[in-house]
Amino acid sequence: MALDRELLDLLICPACQGELEVVALAPDVCALLVARYREKFRDEEPVVEQGLRCQSCGLTYPVVSDIPVMLVDEALPAASQ
Repeated sequence: MALDRELLDLLICPACQGELEVVALAPDVCALLVARYREKFRDEEPVVEQGLRCQSCGLTYPVVSDIPVMLVDEALPAASQ
């Protein structure tokens, strides 16, 4: 993931304001997310390999082509990772 360390230090969970950590996502979850975000990338295939997991509530925010998707509605629940 090419996210700047300083940016990661500034990001917090939008649901509970907890700290985030970079985690690898399971291949089947990555494939599901690629399919979900494919229509938003016109000229390229989205790349999903990692997410940002909240250490407090367990939600994981996907990182799609090096862009963290920090929307609670798009977060993965703790059980699905």
